[in-house]
Amino acid sequence: MPGKRPSIAILYHFFPPDDVVSAALFGDLSAGLVERGWDVTAFPCLWSCHLDGARYPSSEEWKEVKVRRLWRPRFRQTSGIGRLCNAAWMITRWSMLSLTARPRPDILIVGTDPVLSVLVAPTWRRLSRRTAIAHWCFDLYPEAAIADGLMAQDGKAAKILKRWLGKAYKACALIADLGPCMRRLLLTYPSDAERETIVPWALEEAATPLPICVPERKILFGDAPLALLYSGSFGRAHSYEDLLDLAERIEGHGGRIVFSVRGNREAELRTAARKRNIEIPFVPFADKNSLTDRLACADVHVVSLHSEWTGTVLPSKFFGALSAGRPVLFAGSYESSIAVWIRQYQVGWVLNSDNMECVATQLIEYAHSPQLKAEMQQRCSEVYHAQFSRRIQMDHWDERLRSILNKSRSSGIG
Repeated sequence: MPGKRPSIAILYHFFPPDDVVSAALFGDLSAGLVERGWDVTAFPCLWSCHLDGARYPSSEEWKEVKVRRLWRPRFRQTSGIGRLCNAAWMITRWSMLSLTARPRPDILIVGTDPVLSVLVAPTWRRLSRRTAIAHWCFDLYPEAAIADGLMAQDGKAAKILKRWLGKAYKACALIADLGPCMRRLLLTYPSDAERETIVPWALEEAATPLPICVPERKILFGDAPLALLYSGSFGRAHSYEDLLDLAERIEGHGGRIVFSVRGNREAELRTAARKRNIEIPFVPFADKNSLTDRLACADVHVVSLHSEWTGTVLPSKFFGALSAGRPVLFAGSYESSIAVWIRQYQVGWVLNSDNMECVATQLIEYAHSPQLKAEMQQRCSEVYHAQFSRRIQMDHWDERLRSILNKSRSSGIG
């Protein structure tokens, strides 16, 4: 039909108004594609991720995105068994859509919540051949499970999953990764899919570096001249020993690290912090309305990742920090994409046990130099808008999706 918009179906477990960061990103993605001339329908589940028992409408429109929520049992998302049951249910339900969805979408975008969601790709490829499949990989499994020690590298379960996933990636026309370290792992799975790095943008984008929010800073950091903030999820992928060691080294020079976290390792982090001979404050998690003030109160934002997890996940708080005009202290591997970008664009520090004293000294010097702060904040803001902004990532999406759509149509499929 002349003038008809090309159509996209989004498969992701959660969707706005759910406050999960990845759900908000998929909401932004859906709305951004509508703005660029696509007809978008999202198929999340109807339960909230964090609000126990909260149920969203089965059918509604959100920012011109059609949202069709699917029923599933209320397995507990906070338990391992519950997450696996939710994954099995949603993968099965989404696979059934390849038969029942009318009209068939031109493009299918599959995320990674629940885990292994990309396993729907072979079924869709077989039963809805006119639909080109794109996969946005936030979490790479079974590699993350192997990094966590839950699965043996050469074990039978890992081999079976990799074989299934190999077929899934071969069914994709586009595989979007979060950076070069994830790209290296994904390339171990042969596929003719187009490849693109598309990063998770900041949920709140500031046009210029945010001025210090003095009231929030006073509450969190008191009169400390050096304010380091870890704000966000803290789970099994995140490390803390180097951060606590650093906190001990900078305390005598007016430095303070504050944690505003939630996740399945929060209790472990609190216990480890209490064993130190210094004050390491924990503050409540910031809601959406107070997020900007929280981002603006610190001098440096802290990000961490166990080296074993390099390439399997990428902490999105890195991009929120740059958008706010704040440098990042990253505790993790030099091979991580975040470490690569920090060095490439000079927007922070990479911390490990070998360079602890050097980084501590540099941070203390930074704290007492208004000129260094102003220059670094401006550079972080400029790098974000030149490399990582929502507009840039959405343009990447639009360009790549139109590319695979044109290839699909020229091949005569559908």
